[in-house]
Amino acid sequence: MANANVRVRFCPSPTGNPHVGLVRTALFNWAFARHNEGTLVFRIEDTDAARDSEESYNQLLDSMRWLGFDWDEGPEIGGPHAPYRQSQRMDIYKDVAQKLLDAGHAYPCYCSTEELDARREAARAAGKPSGYDGHCRDLTDEQKAAYVAEGRTPIVRFRMPDEAITFTDLVRGEITYLPENVPDYGIVRANGAPLYTLVNPVDDALMEITHVLRGEDLLSSTPRQIALYKALIELGVAKETPAFGHLPYVMGEGNKKLSKRDPESSLNLYRERGFLPEGLLNYLSLLGWSLAADRDIFSIDEMVAAFDVTDVNPNPARFDLKKCEAINADHIRLLDVKDFTERCAPWLRAPFAPWAPEDFDEAKWQAIAPHAQSRMKVLSEITDNVDFLFLPEPAVDEASWTKAMKEGSDALLRTAREKLDAADWSSPESLKEAVLAAGEEHGLKLGKAQAPVRVAVTGRTVGLPLFESLQILGKEKTLARVDAALERLAA
Repeated sequence: MANANVRVRFCPSPTGNPHVGLVRTALFNWAFARHNEGTLVFRIEDTDAARDSEESYNQLLDSMRWLGFDWDEGPEIGGPHAPYRQSQRMDIYKDVAQKLLDAGHAYPCYCSTEELDARREAARAAGKPSGYDGHCRDLTDEQKAAYVAEGRTPIVRFRMPDEAITFTDLVRGEITYLPENVPDYGIVRANGAPLYTLVNPVDDALMEITHVLRGEDLLSSTPRQIALYKALIELGVAKETPAFGHLPYVMGEGNKKLSKRDPESSLNLYRERGFLPEGLLNYLSLLGWSLAADRDIFSIDEMVAAFDVTDVNPNPARFDLKKCEAINADHIRLLDVKDFTERCAPWLRAPFAPWAPEDFDEAKWQAIAPHAQSRMKVLSEITDNVDFLFLPEPAVDEASWTKAMKEGSDALLRTAREKLDAADWSSPESLKEAVLAAGEEHGLKLGKAQAPVRVAVTGRTVGLPLFESLQILGKEKTLARVDAALERLAA
């Protein structure tokens, strides 16, 4: 049953290209919101001025649109909790930090990095937890004044409770953290800049987020956030603590976590190769979730109708590019032909197309498209598949030429030319019979007989159905290319 009170958020940082792990997180949040007829808040976490860029911000918005994700509050839409960029919310964080300090939930910490490192090293040597040891937790006013007199500028630390924190993760079940494993932590830098550890939960509180669905790598920060929420509720900043669900890691090669640096993690790569958004999202949804045990191919609407975050598998999911391509191929075949031809359009123009614009023939493209659609994994393959139709001469792949043009190929091509010249060009079946007959005269089956013809006409040993391709190219050009191949063989 839908829960219209559900409010989830997707809050990326505008640094570099969006990666597939980020997309999977966005997908699960979006599907959860849409399944529950709830609200998706799109928020930009851009407080790291050194790494954030406006280019990455625009790329994020463009990627969300390309994937088909809509949002209910956020950039370009606004909403009751605007602004939705953290860089524009600094006064809010400053105010909340002061409230936490005034109420004793936070305190100034004057420890230098060197002092912290030395104490951590000593704790490790003694076999004790090496987190912050609470040195500045209960300083007197005199001690604080002495540190200030030394010229020290404090950070602000949040005071963690001296008790275990237990919560029920929507994906992983009940989890408990002991106090010695979750020490006091920084929420404001010495220069006054708020840290992620403060801004993220404060925004979630003020935006009334009910469910936080995020990556497993953030699990260890959850007890800190739960303790902070308790303080924010007490201060009247938050209404309630959201439910947390931590999504499994996406693993790459060698079962290592897929990182931004892995080439196969970049969303732009999939766009450039011509993955369909629906194919890519179908595959990414399978990284931790499934619609049914016996069904890998489904639409985004079917996913939304069935999605429940409690069905997500907590175990790491491995990214398999071949399976991703296979699922995309299935989605290409599901398109109607008109949609397919329109989606191929970018790869039929410069800079992808190697032919001159005036040599592109729309009628030939429309004729070959249905044959191409059933054989492609990604849309970018269309360029190499149909270039023989629009180039003045075929782009001959030399390895294909060597493989196909065996001894006796010239004799076979001469016979095939005669038979093709006499064939009925209104029927691909007639062209097939012509090449089959030529092969029989030279003791070859169709597979061996058609290989030299295919390379002579298309330049490659593999491609679209040969006899349909010959018919669409036309008799005159086909015979001219066979003649050119015979000349090359003679030379």
